[in-house]
Amino acid sequence: MAVTTQKVPYGYEPPEERTKGTLIFYDSFERVTSEELDRAAELAKERTFSRLVLYPVHEETMKRMSKEPILAYYKREKKLYEWKEEREEEWISIDGWEGKRKKYTPIDHALRHLTETLPAPYFLLLTPEMANAFASFSSFGEWIGKLRLILTDMPERPRPELLKVRDRWDLAEEDKD
Repeated sequence: MAVTTQKVPYGYEPPEERTKGTLIFYDSFERVTSEELDRAAELAKERTFSRLVLYPVHEETMKRMSKEPILAYYKREKKLYEWKEEREEEWISIDGWEGKRKKYTPIDHALRHLTETLPAPYFLLLTPEMANAFASFSSFGEWIGKLRLILTDMPERPRPELLKVRDRWDLAEEDKD
């Protein structure tokens, strides 16, 4: 192997590399405010993730996960794109795969798509309601071994499955103590 020498100016510091992986914010984004999106972006910066991916869930999927009415997918997605344009950050993206499918997408399929297309390791940012819903699925045990969870807040009544794997998730605000 040939050795190549490089010259750098005195005091040069290489740019900070973001090599930690991907933070995936999986939510309906029905009630998520721009302040909460800003907090998610700051969390991704603080923990040096290489990417923040916002994954809006289709209304057909939300109908099966929750009984509450929800806005149309394109309206929620438009709100996310407006927020992203204000931020003007290249490492933040919106995954529109579920919008292209235009139908119910089980969380297994969504996570498989995300893990096949994004750099590892994977961290899933969830609201307390979404975390409890995710823990209720039979595939939760399989997925919790492949990714870690970051919860925006502690659920009022966390599911036993979620408490059983407490070492695989933490709260977004825990690092500030």
